Amino acid sequence: MRITIIGGGVGCARFVSGVREWARGSGEEHRIDVVVNTADDWWVSGLRIAPDHDSLLYALAGVNDADRGWGRDGESERVSGELASWGTAPEWFTLGDLDLGTHIARTAWLREGRTVSEVYRRLGERWDLGVTLHPATDDEIDTRVELADGDDIHFQEWWVRHRAGLAATGFRQQGIESAAPTDGALGAIALADVVLIAPSNPIVSVGPVLAVPGMREALADAPAPIVGVSGIIGGAVVRGMADTCLSIVGVEASAEAVARHYGARGAGGLLDGWLVDETDARAIEPLAASGIDTRAVPLWMRDAGTSARLAADALALASDVRR
Repeated sequence: MRITIIGGGVGCARFVSGVREWARGSGEEHRIDVVVNTADDWWVSGLRIAPDHDSLLYALAGVNDADRGWGRDGESERVSGELASWGTAPEWFTLGDLDLGTHIARTAWLREGRTVSEVYRRLGERWDLGVTLHPATDDEIDTRVELADGDDIHFQEWWVRHRAGLAATGFRQQGIESAAPTDGALGAIALADVVLIAPSNPIVSVGPVLAVPGMREALADAPAPIVGVSGIIGGAVVRGMADTCLSIVGVEASAEAVARHYGARGAGGLLDGWLVDETDARAIEPLAASGIDTRAVPLWMRDAGTSARLAADALALASDVRR
């Protein structure tokens, strides 16, 4: 079976790890592709930083810092401190020395004229990931946060430095109008037996992938069922500040509201199926009435076993939707 996952960030990394765990224990051969959000990327100290990609890369390689939820395990931060002393890097955005090695390699290849897709391939070859990562686009589409005072700042500054505390009115991906999906992303969608929407931030992780021109059309035409997994349990976000992002665009922080935000595929939206937590089982009937086949299962990914079971539940729903 060929499984394609769309998302980015820590929630996506845990979910993809669970799908890989399920695949390895199934006794059959499966291919897993991930279409990764690139709108979190930005330039720091002349280096191209890709947080969503690197969260996936490090987690799948088993070298991530699981306690912090980002960066490499066993990090030191001498270079980052030196850069801050020179005033070339913000003190609020710390980069570990091992992590900087990734950014330097990425930037060197980009400066040589390599595409982001080629950089993904090269970085992924270092470890046996068991998964193929594809950027949603090779074009730069950095997210800008439109502030209530009329100014705008890069998403990373708003998210990391201000902890999403500055009043905002919206988000936009700079240059997205002229962006195009990568061949790898389009192929992963077109050839998939199942497409899964990871429990990532719907607005700033999944949203920018869907906003790349041609991406929604590719998903609409995909022969595979599309099943999403809620990142909200009992009205609370599992990780991060997705509730703040949702409120800015007028979406309630609930599993049902996020599913409606994505929309039913049969009505021009995204989803054929949707997984909610058992605490949100009341959403099943109204979502089913709107054309989204919904099932309540345990969503907490506490370890490899629970993550693999969630993957199995998502694939089981996709199978039912297909039938």
